[in-house]
Amino acid sequence: MNQTTIKKAFRISGHGLHTGRMVTVHVQPAPVNSGIMFRRTDRLFVITQPATADRVGETSRGTTLKTGLQSVATIEHLMSALHGMQIDNVLIELDGGEVPIIDGSARPWLEQLQRVGIEEQEQPRRVMKISEPIHFEHPSTGSVFDVEPSDKFSVDCIIDFNDSVIGRQEAVMNDFSEYAAEIAPCRTFVFLHEIEPLLHLNLIKGGSLDNALVFVSKDLSPRQLRRLGKIFHKDVSSFRVHDGLLNTTDRYFPNEPARHKLLDFVGDIRMVGFPPIGHFKIFKPGHRANTAFAKYLMEYNMNIK
Repeated sequence: MNQTTIKKAFRISGHGLHTGRMVTVHVQPAPVNSGIMFRRTDRLFVITQPATADRVGETSRGTTLKTGLQSVATIEHLMSALHGMQIDNVLIELDGGEVPIIDGSARPWLEQLQRVGIEEQEQPRRVMKISEPIHFEHPSTGSVFDVEPSDKFSVDCIIDFNDSVIGRQEAVMNDFSEYAAEIAPCRTFVFLHEIEPLLHLNLIKGGSLDNALVFVSKDLSPRQLRRLGKIFHKDVSSFRVHDGLLNTTDRYFPNEPARHKLLDFVGDIRMVGFPPIGHFKIFKPGHRANTAFAKYLMEYNMNIK
């Protein structure tokens, strides 16, 4: 199969999850062998950064590329959509330091990619072929990754939270044909007790109940609900807690958190530099562990063809 890019450029504007700032992203076609590249246009010295794991500088609540003093944060949902659509070469320009969160999933990016269409290019696709079983552990997070040889990319994902709200969940993507309907719509999530500490760290300024699922492990008092109303700029009467979820919407899937973690992994693992081919079994994935694993695969002696 040959390499691909998009047929024409498109733009999406939105607020960054952590900075809350409005950013416009311009996704453009790119020549063969370019890969996925990010470029900030709001800097005096413009640097083009390849989206590879060895360029990752931060993984706190998202994946951030960093070269010198220039960084591009929260790239994982856009990366996931590009990988899910099997797009090899694009240039992504943005006028700020963070990719917009939009609805907290990969679906808005996927819909734009589908709208503009995919163009096949004139050179064969370069892939990272898994030729033998690989086992990788990330002790500080408890994450475990196993890969088996396969003729396609597939993922079995297990998450395990020590609570009764999410608990242990599984999600599976057998091949890319399932990505658009089963994985891309699944939104990011956070626990209620994490929100205020994240705000104190100057994070999630662009977070809302419209772009994240908020899980609650206990009943909330009227005082707590009023405080949440101020944080999220919502009328308290719009809040409801159902099945451990504080939101004005329902889960798209009973295992939406596990599906979102799989979505993130699809984006992060694309940062090996080439589309990886193999059957991935992942336990407790997260951006820090995902990108460490991607970097390990980059350094591993594999067949690239």
